[in-house]
Amino acid sequence: MYRSGVAAAGGPAVADRLAPERYQPRWVPEPVRRHACDPDMLPVGSPGKVGVLELAFERIGGRTELTGHFQKAPLHITRPLYYDPARPDLPYVMLMMSGGGVLQGDRYRVDVSCGAGASVHLTTQGATRLYRMEQDYATQLVDLTVGPGGYLEYLPDPTIPFAGSCYYQRIGVTAAEDATVVLGETLLAGRLARGERHAYTAYCGDIEVRDPDGRLIFADPVRLVPAERRVTGPAVMADFGVLSSLYVVTRLRPAQEVADVLHEALAATGLRAGAGVLPGDRGAWARMLGDRSPEVLAAFTLAWDAVRRLLLGVPAPDLRKQ
Repeated sequence: MYRSGVAAAGGPAVADRLAPERYQPRWVPEPVRRHACDPDMLPVGSPGKVGVLELAFERIGGRTELTGHFQKAPLHITRPLYYDPARPDLPYVMLMMSGGGVLQGDRYRVDVSCGAGASVHLTTQGATRLYRMEQDYATQLVDLTVGPGGYLEYLPDPTIPFAGSCYYQRIGVTAAEDATVVLGETLLAGRLARGERHAYTAYCGDIEVRDPDGRLIFADPVRLVPAERRVTGPAVMADFGVLSSLYVVTRLRPAQEVADVLHEALAATGLRAGAGVLPGDRGAWARMLGDRSPEVLAAFTLAWDAVRRLLLGVPAPDLRKQ
């Protein structure tokens, strides 16, 4: 097992993991990139400003085990928990951040490998808070690789961009033909309880899912720059405060069947929601909008539960994070 700051024999050197080309995005959208500068305080690359997390999971002896682990603060994890009686082979791992949120100049990278036949659920310890950034910006790179017959759920808690924050996140997924990936993302318009809406400088995100040969299955870009273009139109967040998306990449069941199950689960919530088939019939997606995070997250859980019952034949567990 990799430990914080120590590489296993034969593994990549710690210095290689912390090289700027590893944690710096190769490309950053112009609305975020234009704010690049050398902060007066801790510059990019300083201790505590670069978080690196690498996890590898393999199926061993009838259950999935964490077989590779490297972490550098402020990113770290809890130990894998096997508390779902319906799937005692499937570990639940919580990604954690030792600081209270994301600051200017922060650069994070998360790499997860889910081997052949392995199954894992990944989530976060709580909402990701993007604090005001007066200089520079922050980024996070997430790369998920799922092998043949693998099953991976990546369902982080909501992201909350505070006033003046400037952030770019790229989630890249490489999925084998018969792998299943359940990917979720929830974004708030700001600190809604304080009446703060779309006061951030820029929020940009890219989700790209590819096959092992690098062919694009689908992409979903987000570019929210309130000062330059409307972010409350019908194609973005409308007048709602919470936007949540769920993507199900799978061959376990026909894509239309997955979309129908998602649609049925969301129809009774009363939220503005919809579901459809992913390109190439590689699965389905759902999107929901609401005024408050509790009602949207409840709808998201209903959709996740419906997918779980359809694909795995078991319900979604209560994660009990509190």
